Amino acid sequence: MSKQQLKITMIISILLAVVIFPLSISADEDQETLIAKNHSSNQIKLTTYDTKQQFARFVYDSGLTFNYPDAVRGIYVTGHSAGGSRFEQLIKLINNSELNTMVIDIKDDHGNLTFKPDKDSPYYDIAKNFIKDPRKMLEVLEKHQIYPIARIVVFKDTVLAEKRPDLSFTDNGKVWANGKNESFVSPFQKEVWEYNVEIAKMAVELGFQDIQFDYVRFPEGFEKRDKELTYTLGDYKDSDMNNIKKRVQAVTDFVSYAKESLHTYGVDVSVDIFGYAATIEETPGIGQNFSKISSNVDVISSMIYPSHWTPYFGINFPDKEPYKLVSAYSKLENEVLGALDNPPISRPWIQDFEAPWLYSGATKQYGVAEVEAQIRALNENNINEFLLWNAGNSYTEGVDYTPLD
Repeated sequence: MSKQQLKITMIISILLAVVIFPLSISADEDQETLIAKNHSSNQIKLTTYDTKQQFARFVYDSGLTFNYPDAVRGIYVTGHSAGGSRFEQLIKLINNSELNTMVIDIKDDHGNLTFKPDKDSPYYDIAKNFIKDPRKMLEVLEKHQIYPIARIVVFKDTVLAEKRPDLSFTDNGKVWANGKNESFVSPFQKEVWEYNVEIAKMAVELGFQDIQFDYVRFPEGFEKRDKELTYTLGDYKDSDMNNIKKRVQAVTDFVSYAKESLHTYGVDVSVDIFGYAATIEETPGIGQNFSKISSNVDVISSMIYPSHWTPYFGINFPDKEPYKLVSAYSKLENEVLGALDNPPISRPWIQDFEAPWLYSGATKQYGVAEVEAQIRALNENNINEFLLWNAGNSYTEGVDYTPLD
């Protein structure tokens, strides 16, 4: 080999080393921008070097730009609302208030996608055309600088359960359904994990900045059915753990897998969780361990609707005492998260709806005072982010969403 050839070979080797081993870059080079190729889309993407975490992190460039708000203050939006006339009303609500975020159904409570992907997509047959042009929808949100979060319902999935009973829970050969005729797929099945994470990647590529996984659990009361229903334990079959621990481990492992899979896209991963999960070591049936899930996400969203609590925290009728309930919960959650080495952002779901099923007479109405009371209780406990739930997306007008400012 000639000296010239040797020189060329050395230069090529050095260049390859820089491309293949970006971890060798000095941590002193804060936020150095690199060029990398995203393996799934085959498009050139920007990579930032994260000095805190000591590794190169791909950041997916959807072509849309959203700034993280001073604090997320959001509303839930169904696929129907996002793709219909109500969308403009909800944008107006946000623009005329301190709200700044929409949590939009991308995979809904039945298991359907809320938009039609390409015909060659493996998810085409589960898709509904609720949001006719999701990219255009996100461009509208970008124009108004409304932060977009994609909600993906994971293990409550009647569509997949009926299509693939082997991934579900069966009873005498039939797919089991709860009292609301809803079926679940099993958190023990890694194929289900992959199925949902791939949908999350689609949402990121559309332009969503945060992936929120909901129904990250087994069916309610599963501890009473775990020996009656037929299902596969997968990799957890030979574990020495008892059934409760196996369920907790499966749910926790899914969350860890999802975050790891989406990390290179540079999006936040959040999980919805029952509020009462923070009050006990682990839930016996549904497999949620508050601390373990919180340790594996960027954001934890406890569902702390006053209507969903039985007498708790010394409060006899929590739905009638929204301030007291949220304040008591917030203090407890701060203690639990404070014990973690790397706690996530707390972004609870709060109530903007009535609960007539709790009353034999007149129902407690939730209006400006009740919504503001919940937000005030959060703020007083240094929880500054929140999400409002109303299943019909009909939110109270005239609320001060920053009542302590």
